[in-house]
Amino acid sequence: MEIIQKYFTNLTRHQIKQFSELKKLYQDWNLKINVVSRKDIDELYLRHVLHSLGIAKVIEFKPGSKVLDVGTGGGFPGIPLAILFPETEFHLVDSIGKKIKVVNEVAEGLGLENIKTTHGRVEDIKDTYDFIVSRAVAQMETFVHWTKGRIAKKQNHDLKNGILYLKGGDLSEELKRYTTASIYDLPNYFEEPFFETKKVVHLGMKFK
Repeated sequence: MEIIQKYFTNLTRHQIKQFSELKKLYQDWNLKINVVSRKDIDELYLRHVLHSLGIAKVIEFKPGSKVLDVGTGGGFPGIPLAILFPETEFHLVDSIGKKIKVVNEVAEGLGLENIKTTHGRVEDIKDTYDFIVSRAVAQMETFVHWTKGRIAKKQNHDLKNGILYLKGGDLSEELKRYTTASIYDLPNYFEEPFFETKKVVHLGMKFK
């Protein structure tokens, strides 16, 4: 938990309490439904929570904005971001029902009222969002195809509406057709070796 406060120094007492409760909730649920590997449970705050919050180093979501988390798995990056931005609406989607069950239980355990969930595919979601976030669930081309038509046209942030994608490794080949993509290297924000090759990719959606 200390690692979260190291990089996010303005947390309220309530947010600190919510972040502190995350590990026990995930440990308890992981015994029933395995959504996070045992090694990763021990490193939950580094590998999952802080990694998710890398997006918050790139953008501060405004109150009332809407964010879609595609392939959320056990709730990452959506749940940590929902704690950090309590006035932003988060919609967490996953095609695996047991993962959404864990997300629902964790959100309820934390008292998060700015999260809604869907067990299903993103292609079946009809709403639009300021941003779509995810942690490397597919190649960028596939992900762009899945999420087509889900980006709202009205701009509320300085950063263009679009995709914020947590990815690792060499992305030059994957992103070569996306000349407008911006890459934010997480080692610029976090000093731990885990983040050495980790990035946030922002792909703003163009509207004619």
